Amino acid sequence: MLKLDLMTEKDRKEAAYIERRRIREEERKKRIFNPRSRIIGIDADALRSQIDEKKKHDEEQKRIDRIFEDNLKKADQIAIALAQKQDKEQRKLLQEIDNFRKQFQKAEDRREFDLNDPNGIKKQLPARVSDEDPRLGPSSAQKFEGEDLVNEERLRVQREQISAWLHQQMVEKEQAEKERKMADEAYKAAVIARDQRAIELDNMERECRRKLQEACTRYNLALAEEKCKTDSLKNQETLEDNSAEIYNALTSDLLTENPDVSQSNMGPNKKIAYLYKGMSDEEKAKIRADQLAQVEEAKKMKELELRMQKEFDDYLNGTQRSIHLMDMELERKQREERKRIAEENRRLAEEQRNRKEYLDKIVYANRATDDYFSQFNKSSR
Repeated sequence: MLKLDLMTEKDRKEAAYIERRRIREEERKKRIFNPRSRIIGIDADALRSQIDEKKKHDEEQKRIDRIFEDNLKKADQIAIALAQKQDKEQRKLLQEIDNFRKQFQKAEDRREFDLNDPNGIKKQLPARVSDEDPRLGPSSAQKFEGEDLVNEERLRVQREQISAWLHQQMVEKEQAEKERKMADEAYKAAVIARDQRAIELDNMERECRRKLQEACTRYNLALAEEKCKTDSLKNQETLEDNSAEIYNALTSDLLTENPDVSQSNMGPNKKIAYLYKGMSDEEKAKIRADQLAQVEEAKKMKELELRMQKEFDDYLNGTQRSIHLMDMELERKQREERKRIAEENRRLAEEQRNRKEYLDKIVYANRATDDYFSQFNKSSR
């Protein structure tokens, strides 16, 4: 802090001037160093004033809304109270009307109550009390011909009629029982006759079956005797045929192994397979000679193949030696080329290192430090 007690008036003015300059410089730096404010050019004071006005407008609107809500709540409360009061008065009026009707407008006091009396019919006399009722005139329509005026006589006649009906039903039942018994006896007699007839038919059927079985037995015995004779003749013929077949087989060319029968008509060297019994001694000797000749020929072919294989191996070994010498010559040339490239790289590296030392020590001796770059953007001027 400044020691204002030891400062003169001129120093105070100078200090106030410096302070104002510093404040303006800080505000200027805020405007210049802020890209948004510098490029777009926003008026912060105007924006703040607009924000303040908007806040005031919002607060005023909220205040008006609160007042409106309070008035609306009060109006609702008043409307509810008036509605409750109106409902209470309406119920009171309806109660008074009901009391007046109960006291001064009773149903039995009405002029036309006799027409609407629910017990009016119960209070009236019936249209007909008895047959001697004086109210029953010709036009009363209450007494007619054929009515039950003689109840006792009617009941007596009905009892007699019921007794007659019961007697008739008993007679009919006895008659029906007799007829049923007669029908049962007739049915039993028919069943007995039917059973006797069935027994007679069964006996007849058994007799027929017995006779038929006897006839079948005699016929089967005759067939068996005939079959025995036939089988005996057939066995005799089969035995004779087998003997002839055995003799023919023993004397046939197949078992005697006649070589002439195996010769085919298709050619001198063709044989019939199922008649061929093998080769002769001359044929076997000829085949053996041919096999020995083939063996000698195979030995010659084997020796020729071995000789050719040896020549090929010698040629292959000479070729491999030539290729090996060529590979060694190529590796020698590659080593010399790698040495030459290494010497060239070493020379270039030495030149590059000398050039870097020259640039660092002579050309770029005065290199910029961090202090040089930090001096920028310190003020707005």
